[in-house]
Amino acid sequence: MDDFHLRERITHFDHERIPERVVHARGAGAHGVFEATGGLNDICAAAFLQKGATTSTFTRFSTVAGSRGSMDTARDVRGFATKFYTAEGNFDLVGNNIPVFFIQDGLKFPDVVHAVKPEPDREIPQAQSAHDTFWDFVSLQPESTHMLMWVMSDRAIPRSYATMEGFGVHTFRLSNRKGETSLVKWHWKPTAGIQGLVWQESQKLGGIDPDYHRRDLHARVATGNFPQFELGVQVMPDTPDQTFEGIDLLDPTKIVPEELCPVRPVGTMTLTRNPDNFFAETEQIAFHPGHLVPGIAITDDPLLHARLFSYLDTQITRLGGPNFNQIPINRPLAPVNDNNRDGFHQTAVHQGVAPYTPNSLGGGCPFARLDGTAYTHPPVALPRDATKIKLRPASFDDHFSQATLFFRSLSPVEQDHVAGAFSFELGKCISPGIQVRMVANLANVDAGLAEQVAAHLGISAPGGTVVEPAMTSEALSMTRPQDPVVRGRMVAMLVDEDTKPSAVNAYRAAADPLGVEVIVIGPHFGKLANGLVIDRSAHISDPVEYDGVVLAMEPDEATAMFVQEAFRHHKTIGLVGAPNAEAIGLPVNALGIAESPDDFFAALGDHRHWNR
Repeated sequence: MDDFHLRERITHFDHERIPERVVHARGAGAHGVFEATGGLNDICAAAFLQKGATTSTFTRFSTVAGSRGSMDTARDVRGFATKFYTAEGNFDLVGNNIPVFFIQDGLKFPDVVHAVKPEPDREIPQAQSAHDTFWDFVSLQPESTHMLMWVMSDRAIPRSYATMEGFGVHTFRLSNRKGETSLVKWHWKPTAGIQGLVWQESQKLGGIDPDYHRRDLHARVATGNFPQFELGVQVMPDTPDQTFEGIDLLDPTKIVPEELCPVRPVGTMTLTRNPDNFFAETEQIAFHPGHLVPGIAITDDPLLHARLFSYLDTQITRLGGPNFNQIPINRPLAPVNDNNRDGFHQTAVHQGVAPYTPNSLGGGCPFARLDGTAYTHPPVALPRDATKIKLRPASFDDHFSQATLFFRSLSPVEQDHVAGAFSFELGKCISPGIQVRMVANLANVDAGLAEQVAAHLGISAPGGTVVEPAMTSEALSMTRPQDPVVRGRMVAMLVDEDTKPSAVNAYRAAADPLGVEVIVIGPHFGKLANGLVIDRSAHISDPVEYDGVVLAMEPDEATAMFVQEAFRHHKTIGLVGAPNAEAIGLPVNALGIAESPDDFFAALGDHRHWNR
């Protein structure tokens, strides 16, 4: 023990691990740049939202329930949190890929997380909600029903982070330089389109490549296929009751359909640089809904208020004290003088003898900006003699109407996926009473859905009271028409010794300008006799890893199964020679089957061919 080098190194090693996040432990991130192409000059004073402004960002995507070692493709909510390093301080837009939440009051947040986490007696299952404690809780909390519809949809198993929508969930208050206020909901829309996996793909990928989403994010950034998202807001009047078209804007279990309030484009974020060190950046970044800048304020959403306490409290434990904002990834680019001193992990060397305000010994510094741009909380008018009480508005008791709106807005294939997801999850529950309660809740959403799930579970579907929606919202469906963007997608091309190199070259020549990566898969690594260089061996490849498959060889049993599985998952199939399709039983004239590179990549823009 007289080797002090050993003692110092071992001591540091013994303390290498910090507590992982209680939720959102499994994550990946990237640096980016936000440009306010449209801006919000008329309704928001925030400098980074003025048209033409550019701001550095860091975005972290994550799952919610699983530990750091869980798989990326689990059925789960995805975190979508962005830190804007603005000239006025950091602004954190801490959201999810689903615009609503399970609960209306933060008091229940520990309960929903305790319920969805592995059961305490066995510490299983990992990163999975298909067990008794989760469904016991949500079946007794009808306010969870709308969120459950989203989580049981394909939204909960995204194809990639780059093809995933993001939402701020809560309603925020914006103010302009005149002091006029508006209420808004934040939206991130991926320019690559909104795409999901099918259930079988997500499960296979969990074993084949549990890092599928983080690998895809890193590869897109590294190869220049930069993920890009358009930031937008739904802008609504700041009325005393904080409602819009009868929708309570303070209820985090409700959405405002885009058909009622279109999303106004604000700007574009492009993720351009991978982290240099996962721990220093992705793991240590600390988000907080209370990291606000002038022009952006909170509303009276009770769940949001609970988050204002919880996030800050969490960072103090995880990152070793109150100075977590001095860690480089959390440090504002704007100059800061806040009179905070000392504490664990204090790295700043403060000068002067007057860390207090007001003072005369330090020249009065620090003081608020004199130009009127200091942060101010927008005033909210209250009735005279108003009394603050903890009482949910009657609108908070409507738990099913928007769940019905969501379900009815989905395409038939999406509705079938929702029914299958409920059937799988509830089929994993041991206690029959839980299944009965949950199906009873579903009967208040859609009778057909409840009957389909009940039939799978072998129980009777009870009657319910369904409030028919006045409208449906095409924006809620992932199968709605979208721009045929293919940039960043991956295609498997199956070859052997007899494949003509010109066929591979033709597909690559068509793919390169589109930003599509063609992976040549052969019987073994190295170079084939025909000169083709193999990217991946067939022994370590699976169709679930790719967005499309090209068959450029005479199929054997393994390659036939490879293509057939891709076909069953509604993917685009390319054929070099029609006889190959007949040899493996594929209908040549089916949707999404192409015999030329141009036709193949045109069909790839549809992502899935659900109607074949």
